[in-house]
Amino acid sequence: MTFRLNGKGKLALAMLSVMALAACDGDDGSDGATGAQGPAGPEGPQGPAGADGSDGSDGSGGGGNASLMTPGLTRLATVPAGAEVTGAFATEDGDLFFNVQHPDSANSATDADGKTFNHGTVGVLAGVNINQLPKHLISVGVPDTEQERQTVQVAYGEYQVIAQTMDTFGGAMPEGLGTVLARDKSTVVASIDDPDFNGFVPTGDNQGYLFTNWESIPGGMSRLKLNKNASTGYWSVDSNDVQMLDFGIYGTIANCFGSVSPWGTPLTSEEWGNQGDSTEEWNDPSLQTSRDALAMYIDPTATDADGASSFPNTYRYHYIVEITEPTSDTPVPVKHYTLGRFEHENSIVMPDQKTVYLSQDDTDGVLFKFVADTAADLSSGTLYGAKLTQDAGSFEPLTTGFDIEWIELAHSDNTTIDGWIADFDDITTDDFVEGQSNYLTDTDAEAWAAGEANYPSVANGGGSTTAGMAMDDRIAFLESRKAARAKGATAEWRKFEGIYANQKRAQEAVEGTDLVAGEDVSQAYVYFAIADMDNGMIDDEGDMQLSPRVKDCGGVYRMPLLSGADAYSTNRIEPVVMGSTYRSTLDGALRCDVNALSQPDNVIVLDDGRLIIGEDGFQENNTMWMYDPSVND
Repeated sequence: MTFRLNGKGKLALAMLSVMALAACDGDDGSDGATGAQGPAGPEGPQGPAGADGSDGSDGSGGGGNASLMTPGLTRLATVPAGAEVTGAFATEDGDLFFNVQHPDSANSATDADGKTFNHGTVGVLAGVNINQLPKHLISVGVPDTEQERQTVQVAYGEYQVIAQTMDTFGGAMPEGLGTVLARDKSTVVASIDDPDFNGFVPTGDNQGYLFTNWESIPGGMSRLKLNKNASTGYWSVDSNDVQMLDFGIYGTIANCFGSVSPWGTPLTSEEWGNQGDSTEEWNDPSLQTSRDALAMYIDPTATDADGASSFPNTYRYHYIVEITEPTSDTPVPVKHYTLGRFEHENSIVMPDQKTVYLSQDDTDGVLFKFVADTAADLSSGTLYGAKLTQDAGSFEPLTTGFDIEWIELAHSDNTTIDGWIADFDDITTDDFVEGQSNYLTDTDAEAWAAGEANYPSVANGGGSTTAGMAMDDRIAFLESRKAARAKGATAEWRKFEGIYANQKRAQEAVEGTDLVAGEDVSQAYVYFAIADMDNGMIDDEGDMQLSPRVKDCGGVYRMPLLSGADAYSTNRIEPVVMGSTYRSTLDGALRCDVNALSQPDNVIVLDDGRLIIGEDGFQENNTMWMYDPSVND
């Protein structure tokens, strides 16, 4: 991803871009020849740099390799050059919102409404009910002309732009959409071109609030009041009711994907921006970290963290934030420390309103589960990490699954964890000692997992803030990956992206309640995307030892939901659909096939079981796919 910070926020930009762990733009090569003729069928869309084909499939970009579309995939939309597909969200009425994140600033072509896609864009697929599309669909073509490459192309309906970065809505939002202000409510610390998650909370027929994440440091979230014309299907923004949310004194970082809880509250995820497994480097004065941008949010007079009135505490970031009272004049964000601290891509709450699945978007990440003590209340409960066992004798990603054992990490509540976090509030760069740590380390995690009475007196060669303190469960919630790894959970996932389940399908399958019209749902799944199947997933060590064949292209997995006494738990991971590589005839390099997945980033599940998958890949124009899992079941 590309992240943009205005003013003093530019200080840490270079370092933040590396920490984002986003896919680099790849070279797709020159346009290939016309695709080879496929089996008899309706006339196919035009392939890149070729004439209209009769009964043909799209030619693959980069070196002239021709390929057929992966069975079950439909190219529902493509986004402009430089952009990734984010924010897919389907409403009960079949409205599909999705965004154009960080498009190329050089894009100059305009669509039919005169919109240019050189800024972050929030939009909707207007004029079509996504839940009523027929089973057999025709894909939109791979963009061929400059006009197609620089605008949004859709197979059905029309992509309607709702808003773009820096829109002021007639002066109602004077600083502009995607702008984050410091605590003085006047100093701009970030102007963000990266809209991510969308979540729609209805307030009546054809109206409601659209919540959108803005991914940077500090992060942001907007709320726009929308109204839909029931006759035309087009949306309008009520400029009297638009705002960027106030996340309080500490703010948020890298608001990435999210979901809407079964009780109607948006859940936003804090992703990249800390030191990963190297938290001890947070207060190293020789390193640039995101602490400087956060400090300027807290204290706009500061030029760096050392000069701020309050040094940012890294343990106050990287959580799931629930937007409570979402339809009130002033929504109230609540950070749920109970769901663990790590690079959150997304969380999804099951229909029991207690079980939550969470993805960690990082190298050597963990699959987490949380079970709340009380339904619709995430403030207390138990955190788990998944231990995987790979299918014996199998390593091909498309056919290899994993059994799951859920390892209990700890139980706690937000209030208790907040007290533990406060113990680290006064640490600054003055406390840093080379080779030592002021924060929790792997040594602490191993002592905790072994049941020792006190935190070690020596951590990474020197004393830690908690050295000698009576052992408690703080490490499970403040350094969740360290704790999970020490307890034996699998920490080998690479770029574990969006995770999602369809609420109605899940409840019908697990509880037997008839909720999905015209379909008997006997099995439901939690789906998730892996953008880059690399590093710990393919290194021939540990719990995951997959073939590297499609490592750069990624794929989608699912977990069947259990019923009965284990309702909404899972014990199995199955592959669903993978990207596909081919060797270019131009330079012999392996590339992701344009007619298959290329680094799927997020996935949602429609009522009929089909998936919407957004790419953050190597293609010149990333795709929003529709995939029908029943094709290959």
